[in-house]
Formats: sequence, structure tokens, C-alpha cells
Amino acid sequence: MRKTMILAMVLFFLGAVETGSAEAEEDPEQDIYAERMALYKNMESVTHIPWYWLAGADAYERGIRRAGNDREEAEGVISIYYSPKEWSGPLNPEFDAENPVAVSMFNGAGLDGNGNGTASLSEDADVLYTFAHYLSGYGYDDNNIRKGLWDYYKRDQAVRSITNHARIYRKYGTLDLDEHAFPVPLRYNYSYNNTWGDSRGWGGRRIHEGTDIFADYRTPVRATSYGVVELTGWNKYGGWRLGIRDLTNTYHYFGHLTSYEEGLEKGDIVAPGETIGYVGSSGYGPPGTEGKFPPHLHYGMYRDNGYSEWSFDPYPSLKSWEKQAKKEA
Repeated sequence: MRKTMILAMVLFFLGAVETGSAEAEEDPEQDIYAERMALYKNMESVTHIPWYWLAGADAYERGIRRAGNDREEAEGVISIYYSPKEWSGPLNPEFDAENPVAVSMFNGAGLDGNGNGTASLSEDADVLYTFAHYLSGYGYDDNNIRKGLWDYYKRDQAVRSITNHARIYRKYGTLDLDEHAFPVPLRYNYSYNNTWGDSRGWGGRRIHEGTDIFADYRTPVRATSYGVVELTGWNKYGGWRLGIRDLTNTYHYFGHLTSYEEGLEKGDIVAPGETIGYVGSSGYGPPGTEGKFPPHLHYGMYRDNGYSEWSFDPYPSLKSWEKQAKKEA
């Protein structure tokens, strides 16, 4: 039975790759989306793990690879990572072993996902099937999948990010979600300079982890990407602030708001350009403190490398999104 399912999966996958290759010259990026989706859907049919969970985990690991320097670039379109030692077995003298029987004998993780008789780290189908098969050992519903993810990553943020990525993919039904938006509508008066890294004195010596976009009170603040609202509430530095995690694991921080968009709550999925709040001057004190500085949006971006997060300069991204918005206006 399993051989029949694997054969069907291989035929389907080969057909998807052949179709995608014909379109590659027209739009290589769309071809990558099609190839990934074909892999996700094939593995869903074999392991019963919903495709959007596989897409969510793959997106999380793709972000980890971009943020860190301890993993080489993925060879194919799937970014889920196994070290050669994990794949072939910790005691296997041949870390490049691809014989499924030998890998199994040494308790390696690697499995043959496309029925060609090898378990290869360089084959997307093998890597994705190995990961999906692991999760299937916990069950196929959301709660059990999250348990499997926790045992795999041993990190709350990983499970939270993958869960939210999966929710986004499930809602929109596509992988093509790379659009961005400038956080303030162009028709409003605003100004900004590169202030990331500048010194700040209130509350102790620290650096400015963002870019200040000065605008009038109640100027709409917009989501800059597809993501999930991960945090809301008061912070003595940022006042009424809001945090959104996108599909690259980047955390977008919006500070000094005067209020949130009505009905917006933690856990909501947002799209680029969607209003999430309004410019204010809240912060630098206990809840309710306002007016200690001119109204502006503090916009920050933070990368996650799988272990910790750190601030990076959002100014280049802001200039790029603003330029694109002006081009489309």
C-alpha cells in the first residue's frame, strides 16, 4: 500500500515539476511557489499532515537560514534542515550515507520520500517526507502537530511562529504572500530619517532600535506585511505598541500609538496596507502617559535566528516600500 502511494506521489510530483519548468522562463519566483506547493500537497496526501503546516515549518526554517550563519544555503526549494549527522545517524561512520537501510540501522532520521531507493539530503522530497513523517507520529490534528513541533524544536517561539505561519497560509491558500506596504499612507504628511542606532537617554542609556516616522496625531498606521499580531498593550518606552510577526520570522514593532484600530486583537491575521492603529505620542512613563515628545510612529524590525532576536536597521526596507508605493500610486 505504501509503495503504491509513494509511486503516485512521485508521478504527481514529476508532473508538477515538468509543468513548472515550462513556466520558469516567464516567472521563476512563481515556479518556485508552484514546486513547493506541489511538494506540500504530495506529502499531505501521503502523511495526512495538512500542507499549510508543512509550509509554515518550511517558512520558519527559511527565515532561520537567512538570519543565521550556522547553516548553509538550502540546495533545493525546501529549507527544512537536518545536519548530515542527524540524517545518517549519530554513530554512522558515513555521514553522506543514502542507503535507507543503513541510515535506519544507525537511527538516522533520513527517509526515502520519492521511492527512488535513496534517502538523500539533497532531494527535497526526501527531506520534506522525513519531516512530515515525524509529525505524523503525533497525530494529524492541530494540537498534536503542535506537540510534535515542540518535541522537534524544543522552543516555544518556533512553535508559535510555525503555528501562525500555517494559519496565514491556510487563510489565503497560496504561498505568494511577499507583498509589503509602507506603514503610513502616502497622502498624509510625514517625514523620517535614518535614526536607527542613535543614543537614547530616557530610562537609561540605550540605542534607538528603529526609525521614527513623524506624522500628525491619528494618522493611520498600516501593517507592512502579511503576519499575525503577536503583542499588544502598554510598554513604558513604547507606550501603546503593537508587534506583528511575518512569514520570514521578522518581528515588526509599532510604538507610541494613540490607539489601535477598532476590533484589532492579539492573534489576528493582518495583510500589508491594513490599518492597525494610529500615530500618537504615548510612552515614556506609566500607562496613559502622552505628550512627552512630538507625535510619531516608532517602527522597528527584529530578526529571529532560532535562538534569539535582535534589532536591525529598518530604514532600507522603509525606503524600498515607500518607493514601490509611489510607483504604484
